[in-house]
Amino acid sequence: MYYFVRLARAVDERMWALQRSGQAAFVISGQGHEGAQVGVVSALDREKDWLVPFYRSVAAVLVKGMPPAEIFLIQLSKATDPSSGGRQMPGHYGHSGHKILSTSSPVTTQLLHADGIAYAAKVRRTGEICVTEVGEGSTSEGDFHEALNFAAIHKLGVVFVVENNGYAISVPVAKQMAVPNVSARAVGYGMPGVTVDGSHVLEVYAAAREAVARARRGEGPTLLEVKVPRLTAHSSDDRQEKYRSADEIAHTKEQDSVHVFTEELRAWGVLSEAREAEIADRVRRDVDLGTEIAEAAPVVDPATATRYVYYEHDTPPGRGR
Repeated sequence: MYYFVRLARAVDERMWALQRSGQAAFVISGQGHEGAQVGVVSALDREKDWLVPFYRSVAAVLVKGMPPAEIFLIQLSKATDPSSGGRQMPGHYGHSGHKILSTSSPVTTQLLHADGIAYAAKVRRTGEICVTEVGEGSTSEGDFHEALNFAAIHKLGVVFVVENNGYAISVPVAKQMAVPNVSARAVGYGMPGVTVDGSHVLEVYAAAREAVARARRGEGPTLLEVKVPRLTAHSSDDRQEKYRSADEIAHTKEQDSVHVFTEELRAWGVLSEAREAEIADRVRRDVDLGTEIAEAAPVVDPATATRYVYYEHDTPPGRGR
């Protein structure tokens, strides 16, 4: 788990470097969300279960099976990008081989897609469950209500994970909702609602494991709210210094799960200096190799821009891996 927390941060930082050097058009970051996503996805059966991510799900898709190279292929819109062959915006992660459903650009719609996957699994009796992720701003959308209501009525095997970083682009959470915790809304749908501090990876893992077990037993969905710090601006096109104070930004860095998890593991005697250096070297090699693979990959042929809009007989990127 510690490797993936560190890997996700390093991949995210490389994405920004690629954007700042002019190779990538756009970055939407997951910095601050790593511990929450690693904790949640580690509770899944990674081969059997489904992940329906959102645009900050860098750590989640890495844990589910995507290597750094495939993240960078998406970021650079290369022809071998497994999500869409370079046709989607960066951050629209998908991989059929790893059971990661590609994200649609309108926020919150993925919750309804997760319902569909879980409903199909229930009808087919496959035993698969589905985890889907959104930001807290998405909980003000109508799709959020429809998805939770439908899932609760049919006792679907879905875990709805809300990564609450306190801002919907530039709108603070106090102007998004009149309740202190998103999880308070769960009672209105007839499902458990849990709030966890996303700075502590193992606490998130414990809460996710319970929600996954409940879904696996056929007892229905859970609303899991994970409070996380947003360490970067909303995207590479945003400047958060315009609407957040310097003190507030500094405080969020103290909640960084990379830092908190490192200190916890050191205090528990689990992480030695030698082991930490070994993991850091492995992360550096994996990110460098992934960058080299993506940079060397072929660019998209503009003549193929409309391919796979409708079903085609050949194999699109990522299928069957």
